[in-house]
Amino acid sequence: MPRNGLYIGMMSGTSMDAIDACLVSFNPPSLPQILAHASLNLTDLRPRLQALHRGQTPTSEFDCLDELGVLETLLAERSAEVVHSLLDQAGVSASEILAIGQHGQTLRHRPNYPTPFTLQIGNPSLIAERTGIAVIADFRRRDLAAGGQGAPLVPTAHRAFFNASAPNQALITVNLGGIANLAVLQPDQPLIGFDTGPANTLLDGWIRQQRNLPFDEGGAFAACGKVHDDLLNALLADPYFALPPPKSTGTEVFNLDWLATRAGDWLIHLPAEDLQATLSELTARSIIQAMAPYLQTMPGTQVVLAGGGAYNTDLVGRLRSNLQTAAPDAVLKLSDEFGIPPQCAECAAFAWLARQFLLGEAGNAPSVTGARAPRILGGFYPGKLDWRSLIG
Repeated sequence: MPRNGLYIGMMSGTSMDAIDACLVSFNPPSLPQILAHASLNLTDLRPRLQALHRGQTPTSEFDCLDELGVLETLLAERSAEVVHSLLDQAGVSASEILAIGQHGQTLRHRPNYPTPFTLQIGNPSLIAERTGIAVIADFRRRDLAAGGQGAPLVPTAHRAFFNASAPNQALITVNLGGIANLAVLQPDQPLIGFDTGPANTLLDGWIRQQRNLPFDEGGAFAACGKVHDDLLNALLADPYFALPPPKSTGTEVFNLDWLATRAGDWLIHLPAEDLQATLSELTARSIIQAMAPYLQTMPGTQVVLAGGGAYNTDLVGRLRSNLQTAAPDAVLKLSDEFGIPPQCAECAAFAWLARQFLLGEAGNAPSVTGARAPRILGGFYPGKLDWRSLIG
């Protein structure tokens, strides 16, 4: 498989509000380049996806299995739309793309169940049919089969994207999606990475419930409130935050029901903006506390922020303040300083994972997920009959 070429990475995150896709050029020894980005809103499907995520259906028209099948088909159709939009924007034909790396929409992630499983939907066969491009999908389950958590998978890509530009520099990358995960990149050391806890999921859920807004733009609502220390400590007392890695989590754990259980009467008595501020501080505090042990042994560390939360000014300010307290010599940067726009960091990771599959190289890191060994991740869905031409 040629190492040079164009790949598409595609991601629908825990917010379930959009499909993001980016076009990535891999041309070693040059660093990967993001050539284009496209997004398609899922506002109309979001209530149905969230209901299915909870094991419910919003109407009596379908049972859960029917709803799953219908939504998977609809997501695939939307995914194909995003791909075509991306290609039009970049002026690139489908025949120039080596593969699409599709994460799919996670409905459940239960790596710690007695019978572990993870479930992402998105019908890669239909995407391949609609686009004519080979699709690599279902990345998490092979790692889970090998005894791993199945997540996070982004840290391995972050090592390729960020560490390559500064191979002798200690870096910690933070992906601020619905759930936050970090990667610790040290020269000549195994990769470390894990989910730290909530990033945007509680912030988005709370403001949607209180103000009917999809998210707190720039963190403006949180900036109006005051952090309630007792509530913050009650939230931080959740056992997940104290667990050692490898570990992963999701909105199955950190959601508004979790908040109601932990917060109790504070949800009633505190102003809504104070709750928003406290949740923003929870995200910042839990992330910096998770990286604190590594900061102590890595003087002058660069901390790189990626993901949608990097555009939340209030959250970034809280991260900066907590980082200054934990490690005064650390430097906070946004991923675009490394050539990766924050909104592309996660979908670009799945372009990289698709490339790893076609190269026959591992996509996971056992030091991150806890898998028994490195594994080639994903399944292959050919886009056209002569797909063998891709591999010579």
